[in-house]
Amino acid sequence: MKKQRLYMISLDAFGAKDLEYAQTLPTFKYLLDRSARVEKVETVYPSLTYMAHTSIVTGVYPNKHGITNNTYVQPKRESPDWHWYAKDIKVPTLFDIAHEAGYTIASFLWPVTGRNKAIKYNLTEIFANRPWQSQALISLWSSSPKFVLDLERKFGKMRKGIQQPELDHFLTAGIVDTIHSKNPDLMAIHLVDLDSTRHHFGVDSQEAKAAIRRMDDHLNQIITAMKEKGIFEETVLALFGDHYQLDTHTVVRLNQLFKAQGWLKETKDGLIQEWDVLAKGADGSCYIYTKPEVDLAEVHQLLAQHSEQIETIYTQEEAARLGADETCSFLVEAKKGYYFISDSNGSFLEEIKSTKETPFHKGTHGYSPKKENYETTLFISGPSINADARIPVARLIDEGPTFLHAMGLKFPQAVDGKVLKGLFN
Repeated sequence: MKKQRLYMISLDAFGAKDLEYAQTLPTFKYLLDRSARVEKVETVYPSLTYMAHTSIVTGVYPNKHGITNNTYVQPKRESPDWHWYAKDIKVPTLFDIAHEAGYTIASFLWPVTGRNKAIKYNLTEIFANRPWQSQALISLWSSSPKFVLDLERKFGKMRKGIQQPELDHFLTAGIVDTIHSKNPDLMAIHLVDLDSTRHHFGVDSQEAKAAIRRMDDHLNQIITAMKEKGIFEETVLALFGDHYQLDTHTVVRLNQLFKAQGWLKETKDGLIQEWDVLAKGADGSCYIYTKPEVDLAEVHQLLAQHSEQIETIYTQEEAARLGADETCSFLVEAKKGYYFISDSNGSFLEEIKSTKETPFHKGTHGYSPKKENYETTLFISGPSINADARIPVARLIDEGPTFLHAMGLKFPQAVDGKVLKGLFN
């Protein structure tokens, strides 16, 4: 069978609302003019990066693929480990299916791909999370070592660890080089500059606009490389966001409330030592976990007293229906402007200062996909795609089945998403 080349480019934190500004930039305009579009895409819940990206490549909701938060529930650790490794995913991915079909795959910072045997050229998104680890060694161990060493040798001077925008500059140089030297059949690219800029400066900040302009330049470099290689017209090119962001003014520490109730205890340095009720933040939402002997009505009553910060309290059954973690006792949704953090050491509410030095996010995600003006978007071009097609609304879980369909492949098992046939000729 002839392999249909596919490039998936994830524009982290790019929302449907960004399309208006993107249209004014040369590369975005060029791509949008030649692409089929899903105007508004509903993300998953909680709308965090690792959950969203795994839903894209599996076509199922988080409670089925197993990545129900960015990080593990590790309350005793100041910095919990992230779901960096592919072994955490419980179902087949688009990468597995393409690999079995003989595709050569390259991946740049695609979440939850650490030590993924299906990906031949893999630069994993990971950071050193133990005092004895070095960034270079952990990246080598989790990725494709020779590939990463080669990128580091050629372009390492461009980056400053995992800081942005340098990391995306390094990434783009590596992508361009990989197009020319490896010409993979499937490319998965995750550009992160916009997400980190919005966290740091806010959603509609001038800095966020500058990040979108940098994104436009990165896309231009990638497209130019594809044209130089003679593969642009014959490649299915899909660009999409994983979630949007909302501006914030206050962080909420539910574990501070639980500590006051005697439901959790801290070590003397402020880390959670033991707990009966635990809040595990997902930014715009928060999981509540409880031990079996806890009276759930009592927990619900306490949460209900804080309706100024909490918009909705979902039960375990409701959380499961929304595709979230089925093992939580509750899932709570923040009102706009608020977001949850997991630590218990500090006041229940803390205002986010407008200074540059604040450790908190000025914009964030994790909110319900139903929040107003919170959708992301998808535009796709290339062989078999109808450039004039416009679909008003679809779901993030529809993207994986659609991308596989564009390649002439499909998931071997039933999935939650469906092929968006309206995008095709």
